[in-house]
Amino acid sequence: MNKGIKSIITLAVTGALAIGALAGCGTSAKKDTIRVGSKDYTENEIVAEIYALALEDAGYQVERKFDIGSSVVHTSLINDELDLYPEYTGTGLISVLGLEPLTDPQEVYDIVKEKYEEQFQVTWLDYSAANDGQGLVIRTDVAEKYGIKTISDLQKHASELRFASQGEFDEREDGIPALEAAYGKFDWKSSKVYDNSLKYQILENDEADVAPAYTTEGHLTDKQFTLLEDDKQVWPPYNLAPIIKDGVLDAHKDIAEVLNKVSSALTTENITGLNAKVDIDGEEYADVAKEFYDSIK
Repeated sequence: MNKGIKSIITLAVTGALAIGALAGCGTSAKKDTIRVGSKDYTENEIVAEIYALALEDAGYQVERKFDIGSSVVHTSLINDELDLYPEYTGTGLISVLGLEPLTDPQEVYDIVKEKYEEQFQVTWLDYSAANDGQGLVIRTDVAEKYGIKTISDLQKHASELRFASQGEFDEREDGIPALEAAYGKFDWKSSKVYDNSLKYQILENDEADVAPAYTTEGHLTDKQFTLLEDDKQVWPPYNLAPIIKDGVLDAHKDIAEVLNKVSSALTTENITGLNAKVDIDGEEYADVAKEFYDSIK
C-alpha cells in the first residue's frame, strides 16, 4: 500500500476512535434522572421547582411529579414513586411519625432525621430557616389601637375583638385548646366560622379582627395585617427541608450539597414573598422559582 494512503487511513481511523472516545465520555458523564415531587399547594410547588432547577444546574435530568396530595406524598416516596420532595419538620414529627408536638426546631429536626432513617431509609437534608407554622393574624390598625404584638397581648384584649374561626381550629388539639392551655381563656367579643380562603377578605372588610393563619401566607406581606408573636411557643416548628431516599443519595452524594445550598437561602420572609407573587400577584410558580433560584445560585 502507498505510504501516503496508509498514513491517511491511519489518521482517519485514529480520528474516528478519538471522536468515539469523546462521545463515550459524554454519555458516561450524563447524570441520572431524579424524580422531584411536591405537595399540591403554592409554597411546596415553588420550593420543589427550586430544587429541580438546582439539580438541573448540577447536571441531573429532572422528572417533575408535582401536585401530589399532602396525605399521600410520603407514601409516594416510600413506594419508590419519587426520589425526593420538600417536607416540613412538624409534619414529619406529628403527622407521619405520630409523635407529640415539640417546640424546639433543632430537637424536632434531630428526631425526624433519626426516625425517618430507621423506619423509612429516608434522609432529611439540612432544614431551612423558613417556618410555615401555625399563627394568628390581626388587622394592623386593631393591633396598634390596643398595643397588641404577642398572643399574650391578644388574650388580654380578646373580649374586645371579633374572631374569624375556621371551625375545626376551635376544637383541634393544636388550635384554641392548645392556646388556652398556655395563655388562658380567650373570651372573644364574637366568634364566627368562615372559610379559610376568605379570611383576609373578612378582615379587610372589617367583619372580624383576628383569624388563624399560617406563617408564610402571601397576604402577610400586606401591611394591613400583622402576624402575632407566639411568645409562649405553643406551636411546633414546621421548617422546610428536602427529604430523599437513602439509595438515591448514596448513589449521588453531591445532591446533599446542591440542595443544602438552597435550604440555606430560604427564610420565612422570602418564602412569604414568593407565595405572595403567586397567590396575590398571579405569577406562575415556575417563573417565581426561576427568578429566586437565579438570585441565589
